[in-house]
Amino acid sequence: MEKRSQTPPLHHHYHHHHQSLTMNLSSETEIECIDHQEETQQHQNQLSPINNNNNHLHVDEKSFTNKRYMPLLIINYLLLFVGSISSSLLSKYYFIHKGSSKWVSTWVQCAGFPLLIIPIYFPYLINSTKRTPFTDFTSKMITLSIFVGIMLGLNNLLISWGVAYLPVSTSALLLSSQLVFNLILSAIIVKQKITFSNLNCVILLTISSIILALNSSGEKPEGLTKKEYFIGFFCTICAGLLFALYLPVMEKVYKQVYSYEMVMEMQLIMEIAATVLATVGMAFDGGFSEMKRESEEVFDKGSEVYWVTVMANVVTWQFCFMGTAGMVFFTSSLTSGICMTTLLSMNVLGGVLVYRDEF
Repeated sequence: MEKRSQTPPLHHHYHHHHQSLTMNLSSETEIECIDHQEETQQHQNQLSPINNNNNHLHVDEKSFTNKRYMPLLIINYLLLFVGSISSSLLSKYYFIHKGSSKWVSTWVQCAGFPLLIIPIYFPYLINSTKRTPFTDFTSKMITLSIFVGIMLGLNNLLISWGVAYLPVSTSALLLSSQLVFNLILSAIIVKQKITFSNLNCVILLTISSIILALNSSGEKPEGLTKKEYFIGFFCTICAGLLFALYLPVMEKVYKQVYSYEMVMEMQLIMEIAATVLATVGMAFDGGFSEMKRESEEVFDKGSEVYWVTVMANVVTWQFCFMGTAGMVFFTSSLTSGICMTTLLSMNVLGGVLVYRDEF
């Protein structure tokens, strides 16, 4: 009988050996790839610990800001409430008692920017935040802040001209016109969703302002020419329109920040830009020498009251802008505009009670 060979055929042995070798090589290749990926990841982590730390820091700061949401919202609304009413009354007080410089009135609205150092550095000094102030700023954010600051400076100048020639009640009613434009510009710039509730709120507030304006005295104040009254009217309307643009632009800028401290830092840059604009205007118009002359010779309440009025204007206007910035950051530009329009009724009441404005 013919014996079968116990040895497998050569080609079968070779094929089996080739498969084993291929599998081994594939496994080794996969292991090497995994090891290489792990080494690469470890290497990247070693090269960029700052980026990783920054990501964790951003999350921590955002979480910390969210925890403080309600207290900060209340504080900023109170700042807006006190600042809005006080600044309008004090600005009118300056002009009533023979102050006449529009540039001085513009300058005091933004010269209080050093006060912003308190909310910027205080949390860092008491170790309630790990973030160092003025970090994570890009050139784009700085440029936007400067642009908005110049816009703010122009708005301040227009408000100064309006307050100089119009009663507080009249200027407050005219400024309420910004709400309709705020709604439109918010929808265009920040894609604000127009709902029935916010549309209804805007319509009701606007109609109430129109009714108040129609029922108020249409006579211009005593001693005011028609030209001056028209200038005051025109400047106040323009200030309202510019402020309606200012609010959604601010909201657009604040979408790039993740903490309340950064909002105050950007606000500081805006205020510095506005102050530079006002300072240049004062320098060319002789505003600084006029301040000295007004305090010593013109202001009918005396030098001490003059400087107290100036400093009080500086502080209260800063409260107003700090509150506005906070309200935009924590809510929206439209909500902030609605709150400010609501407060304008208090300004009207303040003008009637304090200065006996006709109404």
